Amino acid sequence: MSDRRSAEVHHELDIVVEAGHHLGITLPAPFMQLSFLGLSVLPELRITDRGLVDVVRFELTPVAAGA
Repeated sequence: MSDRRSAEVHHELDIVVEAGHHLGITLPAPFMQLSFLGLSVLPELRITDRGLVDVVRFELTPVAAGA
């Protein structure tokens, strides 16, 4: 949510997404991929500065493919 105009927010998001693409992120909308983590249907998972945490078992959860 923002108190700024949608066009301004959209422009700034485009800048951040482009920066992510320059870092090697290939997803078309990388920040949308993280949006599900705040959903109440996933109460046992939380993202932290240390990674994805299973709060039921209180341990880090691997996020790499095949891990």
